[in-house]
Amino acid sequence: MSWIKTPQHVLAGGLALIFLFPLAWAAVASVSPQGGTAQTDGWGFGNYVTLANYQAGIGQYLINSIVVSTLTVAVTLGVSLLGGYAFAMFTFPGRNALFLVTLAILMVPYATLLIPLYVLLNQLGLQNSLIGLSLVLAMFQLPFAVFMMRISFEAIPAELREAALIDGCGSFRALRHILVPAVKPGLITVGLFAFLAAWNDFITPLVLISDSDKAPLPLAVANMRQQVMGIVDFGATEAGVVVLALPCVLLFLALQRHYVRGFMSGALKG
Repeated sequence: MSWIKTPQHVLAGGLALIFLFPLAWAAVASVSPQGGTAQTDGWGFGNYVTLANYQAGIGQYLINSIVVSTLTVAVTLGVSLLGGYAFAMFTFPGRNALFLVTLAILMVPYATLLIPLYVLLNQLGLQNSLIGLSLVLAMFQLPFAVFMMRISFEAIPAELREAALIDGCGSFRALRHILVPAVKPGLITVGLFAFLAAWNDFITPLVLISDSDKAPLPLAVANMRQQVMGIVDFGATEAGVVVLALPCVLLFLALQRHYVRGFMSGALKG
């Protein structure tokens, strides 16, 4: 009956090619010879040299992106873990209404919130800082993250937590030692989404970051132009796209099994 699966494999292969082609094209373009770039003759890494030496240097921009992504993931995981645990395991007045309000934030275009957030961060002294940028990015991720963690906790048999409580575990001890390992796929899914969003975000740092030395890599790549009549150095830009995409691809490939299990946790409930 392998012939039945053939159309599925063809469709999956076609979709994979469609999604991988832009990345493959960028990788080839970043090392191929083209006029107006540092790689005008032959194949090589001249465009990557241009990227490495751009303003503060690619190392600084990578560090900025790593700091922002790490802080965003940490805040998102911590808040969503506790929020999902509370919504799934405890009964309190207004629980469902509060959860719906949390999800309703997803319907608000995040770009409309950037100016008020800019003013708020300025009052708190966090404007033009990586910490302030991380907090804003984490806030945008929290509605989806809390939803994911709630369905992950609800997929756990209630008897597991009850047995831990009967054995003398408090709520937080049961969460730490019993429930957190059980919702590991959900945590990985939330963390991966938060990392990808923070690593690739362009609009938020464009509004909140004014110091070029604090810019994350996407903003630096977008600003990378030859200072001659505004001509874009496409070779160096393609090199920046490859550097941006590579960590995301490797991280997704390493965590794809847990990522799929995290999404299936709610579907497998009961």
